Amino acid sequence: MHKNNGDGGLLPEEIDTISLLTKLPLDSLNLESIAVCTNIYRVAQGLRNKMEQEILSEYGLSWTSFSILYDLWIWDSLETKKLAESAGVSKATISNITNTLERKDLCYRKVDNRDRRNTFVLLTEKGKKVIEELYPSFHSGEVEIVSSLDVNEQALLAKLLRKVIRENKF
Repeated sequence: MHKNNGDGGLLPEEIDTISLLTKLPLDSLNLESIAVCTNIYRVAQGLRNKMEQEILSEYGLSWTSFSILYDLWIWDSLETKKLAESAGVSKATISNITNTLERKDLCYRKVDNRDRRNTFVLLTEKGKKVIEELYPSFHSGEVEIVSSLDVNEQALLAKLLRKVIRENKF
């Protein structure tokens, strides 16, 4: 691990974590993997909290509601199972959130005529307008979050995260 030198060195939380974990009876302790996973988690939580508080709350949307609308905006229509996989939630959660989004007239469900066991979710015109209106603010938040990285660092980080995603089939 790197020393805490103020320019990419350890965060105070990492130092505390390492201090505790090195006391556990583990066969091997890969501190770098802990640091990577812990920091990905912290960035993801920070991103989610920032976007919910600063952007999505204005539209009465949770992170998962936004994720569903975004996926529908990108792919037009998704089967509920695929939508659940994409959002990282259960089909029951998709059902509950879809109910809420339908009441807001942001999406609707359509049963597959070929196989009535499958239900697709589609964006309404209002849903499309909402996502297209809020996305520029959302994107500004994304840009702000990674603004401490130059373009080359952003590209490298994106490439490395893609590698982790592909390897783990996330």
